[in-house]
Order: sequence, then structure tokens, then C-alpha cells
Amino acid sequence: MSLMERNRRKNEREFDGWTESASGGRTYVRRVDASDGSGRFAEYIKEVDAEERTLSFMQKIYDPGGNCVEIHEKYPIDKGHVVLGALLILVFILLTLNGLTP
Repeated sequence: MSLMERNRRKNEREFDGWTESASGGRTYVRRVDASDGSGRFAEYIKEVDAEERTLSFMQKIYDPGGNCVEIHEKYPIDKGHVVLGALLILVFILLTLNGLTP
């Protein structure tokens, strides 16, 4: 069995499902519910090329209402957590300072 086939089988075991891209790659998704019963959950999203090489990997955190509140891009560069509420406030401030209204 080739390395590509081994990686594909491993990804198929580790993730809940996937979608195929036109280029032959895949986007794998796995959902993990918070263990505290709060209704929060995370999605892990892995994009691979046709040879099953990882192109990107990220974690999205959702509140109990299903709203994405945080994104953590982990690969190819770990950018750390980006809290979306703070990001939206920053964009609003920048637009206001520049005389624009959202």
C-alpha cells in the first residue's frame, strides 16, 4: 500500500466525513462537542491535495447557538486563536476612524 493510500485511510478513520474537490483533493471535517454540556463544539478542518498531502488544518470554535466565535489556523503556519468578536470590533473601529460606516 502506498503512502498516499495509508494517509487517506488514516484521514477517513479520524474524520467524520469529507468532500472531494475538483482537483482530486479532499476537505475532511470532524466535530467535537464540549465535554461540559454547554452546547459548544469545535470543528477540525483538514484540506489535502490529490496525493493526500496536508495543505491546511484549522480548528473552528462554535458557541451553543452554532455561531463561529473563534478560529485557530494550525497549519501551514500556526497563527494562534483569533476571537471573531474582537476582530469585528477592530474592523468597526478602523472603518469609523477612516470616516466609513459599515
